[in-house]
Amino acid sequence: MIEVRRLRVLRALADHGTVTAAAEVLHLTPSAVSQQLAALESEVGQELLERRGRRVAITSAGRLLLAHADTILAEVERAEDAMRLHANGVNGEVRITAFATAITLLVAPALTRLRETTPGLSLVVRDAEGHQGITQLLDGDADLAIAVEHRGSPRPDDRRLARIPLYAEPFVAVLPPTHPAATPPDIPTSPADGRADSAFAAGRPAAAPIELAALADDDWVMPTPGNPIRDVVMLACEQFGFQPRIVHQSDDFRAIAALVAAGAGVSLVPRLAVPAPTLALIRPLPDPAPTRRVYAAVRASRADHPLITATLDVLTEVAEKL
Repeated sequence: MIEVRRLRVLRALADHGTVTAAAEVLHLTPSAVSQQLAALESEVGQELLERRGRRVAITSAGRLLLAHADTILAEVERAEDAMRLHANGVNGEVRITAFATAITLLVAPALTRLRETTPGLSLVVRDAEGHQGITQLLDGDADLAIAVEHRGSPRPDDRRLARIPLYAEPFVAVLPPTHPAATPPDIPTSPADGRADSAFAAGRPAAAPIELAALADDDWVMPTPGNPIRDVVMLACEQFGFQPRIVHQSDDFRAIAALVAAGAGVSLVPRLAVPAPTLALIRPLPDPAPTRRVYAAVRASRADHPLITATLDVLTEVAEKL
């Protein structure tokens, strides 16, 4: 007989690459993980792992077992949910992970509406960057993740996940007030004192787009490595034939806008993430502009759970109005 808990250990190892990382996710010791994997190999009578330096590779037998393990684990989770629903009706908790902008624009309004439509639901919100939420979801630390499409995203055919597109937003250029692109006639001025008018002070986009290539010689304020927003911006710059000169780094868009407004450099930011008001100059980019694509993801085993479907329905409604 194959123990289900040992299949969870094998899946954690496949996802995280090392016994130590799998142990941390499973809240076990590395020796306990090794023992569980050895027992699993004994149960199936085949080698599932092979050592490659400090990492462990999954053998062909291990990959075959993993394909079945995903189905088995999904069915076990469905069974557990069914028993909880039978005992508690539709009352329960949904743990949702999302990045800061999505919490502001989607999760908070959805939480208010769900209090009225689904009073038995309790949302627990955790802030996580767009590339971290899916890991937490697959590790079982969240029930629903709001994430950003990027090069490191799980493949669309990953059977462990169900995805729901929410919204897409173009990036805009964020420039210092003294940037050459801010010279007249782009900045409306007051005849009385020559200061920029309220539209500029509020960071309202100017009518004329700016070519990304025009920013090739500027210093840049950029998100930190690993942030999917950085990946999008770097790829967009590469497509225009230059590597941005990164001087400052932050994952907080308010901090990025403040640094840009202080003259520290330029940046690209998703349109809905631009803080308001801001003294930075906001300019659109010509089509096709780089785009942040935001989606919700749940484990496939829980895609039809009543509390999760209720949450997704409201999130989708809120996203349609952005």
